[in-house]
Amino acid sequence: MKGRGELIRLLFAVSGQKYEDFRIDNNDWPEYKSKAPFGQAPFLEITNGKKTIILSQSVAIGRFLARKFGLAGKGDEEQAMVDMYGDQISDLLNEFAKFMMEKDETKKKEIYQKLESEIMPYHMKFFEAKLSESKSGFFFDSGLTWIDLYLFNLLGLLGEQRNQLFEHFKAVKTLYDKVSEYGKIKA
Repeated sequence: MKGRGELIRLLFAVSGQKYEDFRIDNNDWPEYKSKAPFGQAPFLEITNGKKTIILSQSVAIGRFLARKFGLAGKGDEEQAMVDMYGDQISDLLNEFAKFMMEKDETKKKEIYQKLESEIMPYHMKFFEAKLSESKSGFFFDSGLTWIDLYLFNLLGLLGEQRNQLFEHFKAVKTLYDKVSEYGKIKA
């Protein structure tokens, strides 16, 4: 299953940068946990000459890579707006994570019903409004940013259920389709 590390992989793919996609099996996690700054995955190890840093938190890594790869927005104001929408997507992803992590099937069904009827529409209306204004089909007219990839990833986690959502949020569907056809993501 794709998860929080997928934004990072998408950023590397879109930018054409080489990286090692190292996925840790659950059985091997205890060996790597102490290496992660907060004891969580994903984390990114960056070696520059003799200096190595390890970054944790998927969105912090995403923002770092977006700045490096020119996908953080154009100019200070647009970058701030990109971050604002990124935080809104994080809020939605955190709600979705509650559903994904729930073990009790009855509670899981209740959480999903609330997601579907209240939480997703609440957040999607903001994304729909912004995307409807865009001439590029992305959040910003200047082109693809990390938040386009971030929302694309979240929508991908919904599987076929996203089609119901797309019936009500056409500009969000346009974004999803546009990103899925985007160069190195399509491949």
